[in-house]
Amino acid sequence: MKTFSLVDVAIMEANAISSGVSIDTLMDRAGKAVAEEAARHLPPPPAKVGIVCGGGNNGGDGLAAAFYLKSKGFSPEVWLLHPPHEIRSRPARRRWEFVSDVPGIHIHTGIPTVRALQEVTLVIDAMIGTGGHGALRDPYKGAVDAIRQSGVPVLSVDLPTGLGTDSPVPAMWTVSIEVMKEGMESGTAGEVTVRSIGFPPEALEETGVGEFLLFPRPGRGTVKGESGRLVIVGGGPYTGAPALAALSALSSGCDMVFVIAPEPAATVIRGYSPNLIVRSVGEDGAFTQYDADELEAVVSELHPSAVLIGNGAGHSHGTINALDQLARHAVEHAPVVLDADATRLAAEKEVRPLYGKFTDRLLLTPNRRELYRILGHELAGPQAQQQDELARLSRALGATLLVKGEVDLVTDGTDSRENRTHHPSMVVGGAGDVLSGLAASLMARGLTALQAGRLASYWLGLVSLDLFDKMSYGVTATDLIHGLPASLDLGLKRVREQGGP
Repeated sequence: MKTFSLVDVAIMEANAISSGVSIDTLMDRAGKAVAEEAARHLPPPPAKVGIVCGGGNNGGDGLAAAFYLKSKGFSPEVWLLHPPHEIRSRPARRRWEFVSDVPGIHIHTGIPTVRALQEVTLVIDAMIGTGGHGALRDPYKGAVDAIRQSGVPVLSVDLPTGLGTDSPVPAMWTVSIEVMKEGMESGTAGEVTVRSIGFPPEALEETGVGEFLLFPRPGRGTVKGESGRLVIVGGGPYTGAPALAALSALSSGCDMVFVIAPEPAATVIRGYSPNLIVRSVGEDGAFTQYDADELEAVVSELHPSAVLIGNGAGHSHGTINALDQLARHAVEHAPVVLDADATRLAAEKEVRPLYGKFTDRLLLTPNRRELYRILGHELAGPQAQQQDELARLSRALGATLLVKGEVDLVTDGTDSRENRTHHPSMVVGGAGDVLSGLAASLMARGLTALQAGRLASYWLGLVSLDLFDKMSYGVTATDLIHGLPASLDLGLKRVREQGGP
């Protein structure tokens, strides 16, 4: 069974909630599923079952399970590892307020003793779910130690507490909510049962506000350059394209952006904004084969954390050869985005790995016309069929694809997403350059090609919806750039609200 990363699980949950399913409903359904699984491993009622709850949503699932177990005739003993006023999840606090008034459910505060645990026939571990990471600290470490010493069988909720550390809960069984999680395939979660709690299909198949959980926030003490050094190689026949991509990257939080362009394009690009750092390579109005070695040297000298190639570069034979040599070298050292004219690199060759299997660090961003050039035919048929064809192409090219269109399609050959969040007003010249600059900026800060494609397409779509309310159909590419920070703030606020803390 396919496993999902913990961040993708959090994104799915946020997207499910934003689609209209309340977090209280999801928590109640999770609690019911846990209670049903627990009943399979318990003696007949009124057998005693211990439930150890943390202060987050996982603890809320455990509290909901206590109610359903009581309704089945069992005798739940609940240990809250934090005092009720320290329950940090609002939905979990509401579960406690409800359960605390149910007769027959005994609630204790603090770490359970070994002796107390030995009086129950099953322990439900509802301490830390997918939101936890790092080494365990008290009260969680103390609770895990007590459970381990008690020798009582353990059923974990969603993920065994401490999975991935030196001292996880010794789960005999795990109820995994909705999907399998990373780490469970190692056997450390015991017998795993996956239970659906009603996530809508779009939460797993489409981008949503949860994508903002991928945004790489700088930490305290971050210095210049640690939040991305992006090099953009483009320009020649066109000067606006690389400038738009660079300004987009800066507006999305990338620290340093360099543009490499031939003269006289480089001089023109310098005049667009004092924020742009421009280097010139070549003097013939476009890159040529004779510029390839110098391009490679200048890019290496700048020590990029990602490279964006192709915006406004033109597609003469010499230019394509120069970009091909640069991409082949650059992808060995940093993530690479191929946009605009550079997408021709996939069309100039047979459909085979472009530069080896660099799927997680090589992103192609063709529009439908450029995709036709690669495939040799229109992408058609039902949406699922289109995704399957793109997934095969992604695997064949050894690259992640972000195909722009009425519905943006993103795939790394294994995982695929659709982005339906945008407005027709954003179909304006330069919007593709804004998108590629945004995606390259995110890759420069550590996101994989798939993650960057998902977040960039949703983020820019959110910008277009916000701008249409203010500007109708008069949106320009520079308007999209200026709208990025406000939409980021909106997206981060919404995803915090979806999480319910």
